[in-house]
Amino acid sequence: MPASLPPLVDEIIRARRKTIAILVQRDGKVIVRAPVRAPMKLIQDFVESKKDWIKEKKALMQNRAVTPARHFVDGEKFLFLGEKINLRVVPDGTQRAALSLNKEFLLSKKAQPAAMSVFEKWYKLEAQRIMAERVTLYAEKHGFRYQKIRISSARTRWGSCSSRGTLSFCWRLVMAPMDVIDYVVVHELAHLKIKNHSDVFWNEVNRLMPTYKIRRDWLKKNGLLLTLDGE
Repeated sequence: MPASLPPLVDEIIRARRKTIAILVQRDGKVIVRAPVRAPMKLIQDFVESKKDWIKEKKALMQNRAVTPARHFVDGEKFLFLGEKINLRVVPDGTQRAALSLNKEFLLSKKAQPAAMSVFEKWYKLEAQRIMAERVTLYAEKHGFRYQKIRISSARTRWGSCSSRGTLSFCWRLVMAPMDVIDYVVVHELAHLKIKNHSDVFWNEVNRLMPTYKIRRDWLKKNGLLLTLDGE
């Protein structure tokens, strides 16, 4: 580890941003995102103030169960909207689509060698549909105006809101229960008004969704399970 890095930190990424943020990745790696001109002393002090949180997060990553490697065979379970759905490989010609959902996932035998990409494509299409529906629902209900919706493959965040009003959501989010999806939607809509994570922001989220803490805690506890690759 380079001597210039604060204790517990594996990497510092400087970018055009106003605040310092700490990310603890699935493998336990700690990344600090900081403004380009932020003094190292400021970064060190911020990390020091968050050291207990960092240690707790790293321990959680080490102890949390993760999705096992996939083989895409009969009987495997895949998450969709919070439910574990059985996979069945069907003979070629049984269905036109490579993958479909009819009480269980039906994967064409011909598509089995490329099953990972087939599933990912299916999830992304569902994410586009579901996120558009949920964003529209909550935006109209609470009077928010956004620019557009984008589906991403982000590894470190479930959603984001750009300065121009583009709402981005990770496609893996559709593996979670709908009430958890709705929390992320409300979270990003609130960022249209408040760009930071101050008390004012969380008060706004609470106003929009008084039960947000339960849904947020579910995502913190189970987020690593919302994956296809088992990494």
